[in-house]
Amino acid sequence: MTGYTCRFLLRTADVKAVLLTGLTLFLAGCGYTTQSSLDPMYQSISVSPFYNESAEYDLQAPLTNALTRKFITDARLQVVAPEEADLLLEGVILDFHRKGLTHDARDEATQSLLVVTAAVRLTDLKSGKVLWEEPLMAGETSFYSRAAGLSSDRLRGNAEVYLGTVRSFATEEENRAASEALEQLASDICLRVVEPW
Repeated sequence: MTGYTCRFLLRTADVKAVLLTGLTLFLAGCGYTTQSSLDPMYQSISVSPFYNESAEYDLQAPLTNALTRKFITDARLQVVAPEEADLLLEGVILDFHRKGLTHDARDEATQSLLVVTAAVRLTDLKSGKVLWEEPLMAGETSFYSRAAGLSSDRLRGNAEVYLGTVRSFATEEENRAASEALEQLASDICLRVVEPW
């Protein structure tokens, strides 16, 4: 080998060693873990039917069903009856709000923001201690009105696949948007329970 080839191989080996050392140190310092931060003494949860204090109807059952499905899918907590559960999740839908985002020449909303808010509480059923309370959690989405003539096939969180479309509104676009907002709210609540940090 020539001197140039030896120096090149040495430099390549040095670079690889430095990169491998840096990567090892980076990963060690990240603190990433696949374990849940949920206390291991909690193995089961009961999801109480949510109440609905909003002016809209047909929201509480879809939200309760979405939450139950999310805990079953997540599998860190078994969903059981209240008398068998370690934890009780309960809440109330506070508001259902629409706000026009864009308007046409006649000042009719062509795109709207839809927000569903809820208050949620998690209780340790063995001790009766409230572990946390969130006075305001929200799920939101935007949708196009019929006047816009645009498709609202875009759904985040696969709400169309998992959550049956809410059927209490005048248009299909708003029914689907309500389903999507409830799906997002259910995801946020589930994560708040299983990843409390």
